[in-house]
Amino acid sequence: MFRFLHTADWQVGKPYRRIQDEGKRAILQRERIAVIARIAEHALTNSVDAVLVAGDLFDSPTPTSGVLVEVLEAIGHMAVPVLVIPGNHDHGGAGSVWHRDDFRRHQPELASNLQVLLNRKPLELDQAVVLPCPLLRQRDSRDPTFWLRDRNWDGLATDKPRILLAHGGVQGFSARDYDTDDDDQGQALNCLDLKALPEGAIDYTALGDWHGLMEVTPSTWYSGTPEPDRFDRGNANQRSQVLLVEVSRGEHPQVRPLPTGGLTWHTMAVTLNGGGDLDQLERHLKEQLSGRVARDLLRLEVSGSLNLVDQQRWEQLCSDLNDRLLRLRVKGTIQLTPDVRELNELIDQQDNPLISRVAAQLQDTIHAEGTGELANLALVELHRLISRIHED
Repeated sequence: MFRFLHTADWQVGKPYRRIQDEGKRAILQRERIAVIARIAEHALTNSVDAVLVAGDLFDSPTPTSGVLVEVLEAIGHMAVPVLVIPGNHDHGGAGSVWHRDDFRRHQPELASNLQVLLNRKPLELDQAVVLPCPLLRQRDSRDPTFWLRDRNWDGLATDKPRILLAHGGVQGFSARDYDTDDDDQGQALNCLDLKALPEGAIDYTALGDWHGLMEVTPSTWYSGTPEPDRFDRGNANQRSQVLLVEVSRGEHPQVRPLPTGGLTWHTMAVTLNGGGDLDQLERHLKEQLSGRVARDLLRLEVSGSLNLVDQQRWEQLCSDLNDRLLRLRVKGTIQLTPDVRELNELIDQQDNPLISRVAAQLQDTIHAEGTGELANLALVELHRLISRIHED
């Protein structure tokens, strides 16, 4: 039996361009290095024989030297071999990190257990045979498993499980840009035709590129990224894990996900139609965030309608969340619908005839235009001004 951790898509050095705050970006970037220690802990606890990384260890083929040495140090703390293939982000072509002088200088000292598989040939270990399919360019129209098509399988050890290590799309699941929310990105390259391989020739296929956990077949899995990188939408979005795999030649593998994530990406959908809904949202957020600061990201899909008082309360909630979260992304709109009492209070300003006149004109504009978005915003500001005057 061969016991190993299957992982992929660490993408260390990810820029997180959508995060405006530099300090918050740094937290996200640091976490992609910190997760390596959690992977190492799983490797130790489960007494694995090796860690297999199915591509995209780095987010680009040219990480900085500082990031490189930190990653090498973290990998070096693993007490087992770490086998890596290049993916589309950190491909193995000329000029990539795997050929650089700083990698060649520091790897033997900091991570002597690391082996980057740049050649398409079997690697025989004591307990298994690894069949690497490295990507030597970012995009390739060829199936990365092409070199196995005409292989003489009889030449491989008959008593050791065979592990295919590959990076790309398969059976409708394809590579995508995880820095965008566009779900329709066209046909991807680096497509794997696993059905072209002889039945029974492979005991386990360790895949990278799809960032969610995915069982393609009982012996073919995407491990997903060990640290989440986007908000969950739809199916196949489970992130924050590695896979503990136990496999023997000719037997079905045993696969178990192990949690690794440090940050939490939340997706919520709410309809806000009054103070009661805001109360419920605040209770739910308190439960989900559990007192954490700068450890969560939130995608909040909103709809509904609020009056002037509740609109100000909603805006304050968003401001507080922006301070507390690594990222708040609000999708949708909340309609402003001042109630009769609020409008009458604005119009009936005996001590402030100018405010009263402006409020009446804004109300007329809203009635005339039907929606009057700018007029509604002006009413919010007017109501805020009156509230401050009363407080003073």
